[in-house]
Amino acid sequence: MNTNHIPLVRGIRRFNRFYTNMLGLLDKHMLNSDFSLSEARVLYEIGQIDDCTSKKLIEELKIDPGYLSRIIKNFEKQGLTYRIKSTEDGRLYHLYLTDQGREILTKLEESSDQQIYQMIVQLQGDNQNELLEGMQRIENALSGESIASGDKFNIRTELRPGDVGYLIHLHGWIYAEECSYNHVFEGYVCKTFYDFFQNYDSQKDRFWFAEVNGKIVGAIAIVGHADKKAQLRWFILHPKFRGMSFGNRLLNEAIQYCGEKGYHNVFLETTEDQRTAIKMYMKKGFRKVAEHKNQTWGKDLVEQTYELNLL
Repeated sequence: MNTNHIPLVRGIRRFNRFYTNMLGLLDKHMLNSDFSLSEARVLYEIGQIDDCTSKKLIEELKIDPGYLSRIIKNFEKQGLTYRIKSTEDGRLYHLYLTDQGREILTKLEESSDQQIYQMIVQLQGDNQNELLEGMQRIENALSGESIASGDKFNIRTELRPGDVGYLIHLHGWIYAEECSYNHVFEGYVCKTFYDFFQNYDSQKDRFWFAEVNGKIVGAIAIVGHADKKAQLRWFILHPKFRGMSFGNRLLNEAIQYCGEKGYHNVFLETTEDQRTAIKMYMKKGFRKVAEHKNQTWGKDLVEQTYELNLL
């Protein structure tokens, strides 16, 4: 091993020891249950993977086939899983959770959520966001899905068929996953795009799409209004590509465009739980000018309006 890498290797091992201790992963059983970490993960993946097979589990978990076989047989004896032979390939069996298996998985998930909540509840909002962003940066750096030296990143402004449909999907998925917004929010996003395209004008409105290898990973838009006002809308970035300055580049592009078009004022609407985005806005000079309560998206929220004067 190159001696230059020794401090990095030791630092990563130190973090691994710290985090495994925090989660209690060295204990024989997970979350005061009868399951080991490996068993709990296999149970989770069977419940998550479509048309789950042993082969898919081995590929996903990098687990020894013999060890996996013993886990699955034990699950079947306990009545947690069952298998059905594939109609397309008689050598394959699809794995499914029984009702009892789903009930146990739900309890494990709830216990895991509570464990993480207890870890972060004492942190201030900014520290919570920094913790999440740090973890996302680690995931991006170590996973094959993060941008690598050979990947191609670009920002395009051309609006293509399917772009808006994908942005609606991103909003619905990310805000449900990270903020627990309900289906009403996704309907709201659909309506904002419908209303927008009733008066779309490429001379005053513009989209920016961040792409990696031709796939959209983020976007932002400017909607022109009367009286030299512009609205910043639909600013979003896939979680796997955060912490790479993509969001900052999109925001800079949008603000620069507003200056070039002669807009005097830029405003945006967000919710108070979007702390990371709000911090970015305020660094660019945006200031909060209004707020009101919103209870229509499945939780109590405070919607906020921010403005940036360009004169």
